[in-house]
Parts: sequence; structure tokens; C-alpha cells
Amino acid sequence: MQPKNKRAIRTALQTLAAVAAVLPALAAVLAESDLAVTAPWAVAAAASAAAVAGIVARVMASPAFEALLDRFGLGLADTTPEDRPQ
Repeated sequence: MQPKNKRAIRTALQTLAAVAAVLPALAAVLAESDLAVTAPWAVAAAASAAAVAGIVARVMASPAFEALLDRFGLGLADTTPEDRPQ
């Protein structure tokens, strides 16, 4: 698997873990209110957030976007422009 894909998957998993940590508290609040019917929506929103984070991470790993980030000093710390495939 390419490092770019690994980074995107890791980002999606990290986002999913962060959202999952908040989800029980959100579910408790929803259960105590009249908004209990929105619980499935909250789970779908969590999954969507993780998917979008993974897609954004994959786009940011592209060489063109990396070059743009390098201009602002925000490129990957573990690679230099000379190390990246063209």
C-alpha cells in the first residue's frame, strides 16, 4: 500500500475515533430530549466526517498539493521535495 493511502486511512480512523469518543455523550443528550429520532443521523454524520477526512488527507498527499504546502512551509516533515516522486 502506498504511503499516501496509508496516511489517508490513518486520518479517517483518527477522525472516526475522535467522533466516537464524543458520540456517547451526544447520544445521552439526545436520549433525554425529544431529539432521540436524530440519533441515526448523528451516527451517519460521524461516518461521513471520517470519510471526508480520509478523502481530504488523500488529496493533501498528492504531489501538486504537497508542492503548494511546501511553499507555505507546511509540507510533510518526513520527506523533502527531492524525495517525492514526480
